[in-house]
Amino acid sequence: MPNPENPYDEMLKKIAKMVEELLRNLPQEENARIIGCTIITNGGVPHFARNPKFESDESDIPVEIIDSPDMLFVTARLPNTLHTAPYADITPESLHIVVNERRIPVPLLCKIDIIHSFYEVRHGVIDITLKKKLPPKGAPESTG
Repeated sequence: MPNPENPYDEMLKKIAKMVEELLRNLPQEENARIIGCTIITNGGVPHFARNPKFESDESDIPVEIIDSPDMLFVTARLPNTLHTAPYADITPESLHIVVNERRIPVPLLCKIDIIHSFYEVRHGVIDITLKKKLPPKGAPESTG
């Protein structure tokens, strides 16, 4: 749904569809270098996070988190070698990216509506869209 505060949302969604079609039809040759592309149209502030348990473990994967008022968008580049299919383990209180049977925690600052959250793995990138669980109308908001 376009954001009424940003009239460019609809245009950016159309551009995102065009880019996706372009990427899908790229020749599968050595010179095709685009690994992943995500266009997020409803604003938010991006920040990067790493697995908090490890200093900069070689097997750790960088995670980008974009926080918007009602959604969290998480993108991570996957390792080149995969022994098992990667997936996102989404619970109301936590998110783990499971890669090669390793559970990599992703820090979250809010509760998640798991029914309206999903993930997709394509071209060496996992994109996770998390719907924030908002407090009922009239209820005081919690800060953490």
